[in-house]
Amino acid sequence: MISIEDLSQISQAEREARDAVGHQINVCVAASCLSLQSDKVKEELEKAVEAKGKKDCCKVRGVGCMGLCAAGPLVAVEKEKVLYQGVAPEDASAIVDALGGEPVARIQGDLEAPFFARQQKIVLENCGRIDPERIEEYIAADGYLALIDTLTAMTPIGVVQQVTRSGLRGRGGAGYPTGLKWATVNKSQGTRKFVICNGDEGDPGAFMDRAVLESDPHRILEGMALAGYAVGAQQGFVYVRAEYPLAIKRLKLAIKQAEKMGLLGANIGGTTFSFNVDIRLGAGAFVCGEETALIASVEGGRGTPRPRPPYPRSRVSGAIRRSSTTSRRSPTSRRFSATARSGSRRSARPRAAGRRSSPSRAQSPTPASSRCRWGCRCARSSSTSAAACPTARRSRPSRRAVPRAAASRNRASTCRATTSPSRSSARSWGRAE
Repeated sequence: MISIEDLSQISQAEREARDAVGHQINVCVAASCLSLQSDKVKEELEKAVEAKGKKDCCKVRGVGCMGLCAAGPLVAVEKEKVLYQGVAPEDASAIVDALGGEPVARIQGDLEAPFFARQQKIVLENCGRIDPERIEEYIAADGYLALIDTLTAMTPIGVVQQVTRSGLRGRGGAGYPTGLKWATVNKSQGTRKFVICNGDEGDPGAFMDRAVLESDPHRILEGMALAGYAVGAQQGFVYVRAEYPLAIKRLKLAIKQAEKMGLLGANIGGTTFSFNVDIRLGAGAFVCGEETALIASVEGGRGTPRPRPPYPRSRVSGAIRRSSTTSRRSPTSRRFSATARSGSRRSARPRAAGRRSSPSRAQSPTPASSRCRWGCRCARSSSTSAAACPTARRSRPSRRAVPRAAASRNRASTCRATTSPSRSSARSWGRAE
């Protein structure tokens, strides 16, 4: 069973091997740069290094997304802090010749540009720095250290309290507090619980989940394991769309590597906690971003939302195999490991902890205190149509002209739909009139 000492030894060995190499050439092998033949650039760089006799002092490796996809393929010389953009396979020889000297000016990028200088990466801190297909490089970047430390030094409720103090919120738009959701699942009754990571992006042109799944898949797995320990789940599912073949390939490889090292599976870190992760492929339906539709799709059914409450996190029947389920978007899952390492340092910065600009549902006015655009308290939103609001139907001009005073009295009246003991249905609207 792997321990913190084992992780430290792997990390030290990896760093020593990296320091022994004089020059480290990183080539972006994420989907965007691969579409621009960055794999051929990497092959030509390896051939040029071998041809020029620099194999012992120079190493070429593939890394994840570096961010500036519009300028790909991107190549970075790590120790010299040189970035090349728009690199072609024929530029490989010139890049190798420039090691230790003046960079190739015609393809050199500006690392001091605002795009790089003004960024403080948290979730993406390893992207572009490590090889996503080697677990040793993730461990060298303090990977899985938070997981093993948490399993051996903290209780599940302690993890929930720490996440609550950190201010971490869901990154799907509503900003729901992650600690509150975890606490609900932790307290729910049931012998089996599940954790779902939503990596299916239905938004047109959105690739933030794809970038991390391709560039840092172990961060996803570590975050899911931490969530599973906190809520008492032993099974996790990564829901990813089938149109991401590279992300699926690297995620499968990461799961195998983590299981081989004992970081996933039974008795992780020599503890009684066990956690397994499986992959479920989605068909790219936008509606499956909603958690009840996502759960239905994971179960193998049609991705159709259902009314809430009851919610999956507190419902015993209706979730996966009649068990309590917590689902989080991939950006939130990626933040779990960073939150566990940093503790509650960011508790005073709620926006940095995952809050987005869109307000939560709790901030919206309640139906009882809101007015529709026709001026009555009918428990309707501002988009209420004239056909749905009885006050509006009374105030609408008919074939015969209505006096202005009478119309104003109608608009000022209180809608009887909210005072009716029956539910507001099509029939109740008719009776109210």
